Amino acid sequence: MATVILVRHGRTTANAAGQLAGRAAGVSLDQTGRDQAALTGDRLAAVPVVGVVSSPLERCRQTAQFILDRQAGAPDAPIDPDLTECDYGEWQGRAISDLETEDLWPVVQSQPSAVVFPGGESLAAMQARSVAAIRRHDAAFEAEHGPGAVWVAVSHGDVIKSILADALGMHLDLFQRINVGPGSVSIVSYGISRPSVYATNTDAGDLSWLSKGIRSAGAPVGGGAGKQAP
Repeated sequence: MATVILVRHGRTTANAAGQLAGRAAGVSLDQTGRDQAALTGDRLAAVPVVGVVSSPLERCRQTAQFILDRQAGAPDAPIDPDLTECDYGEWQGRAISDLETEDLWPVVQSQPSAVVFPGGESLAAMQARSVAAIRRHDAAFEAEHGPGAVWVAVSHGDVIKSILADALGMHLDLFQRINVGPGSVSIVSYGISRPSVYATNTDAGDLSWLSKGIRSAGAPVGGGAGKQAP
């Protein structure tokens, strides 16, 4: 089965200022974010990825370029609007500290499946479109490059959290239990019977074991022997 590496963009100027950027234009990586993206690119340099699919927003395209710059060859590099940030509507651009006083805030924390942002998107709709996009690209890369294909999706915190929740078989109402930091790497392999999650929210460590992809007939009873060296 193909393997997707989920990468959150590096830290942005809005992140550093405590603002909810949403889909606002002109939000780019700050120096810390560029360093995080460069480190992620270095970690992935040992993995010959067949494609790097990115959200159309600038911070993700910048992060994707750091990854592409460290890849040999010329992997596919499409932009997919279905991997874009949640449409936070009237919340976009506001300070997180102000949003914490809104009546909707506790619902976002405890029952996200019921949340529709005022003038924006529901978290359930965000999850539906992003999971569908990941599965669509995963099937296409596997069909073109074979079951050992490894590809990268560069997206946003809530989007990646919702994708991981789906892969873990968790209800969306539990997705706030998952953390996805700037520049982090999470790894999912979609099998015939179910997805397997190999990593979440990592910002360090060797990834060369992914160089030949993940091949598994199922979950090993007893836990198995672990990652195999390339």
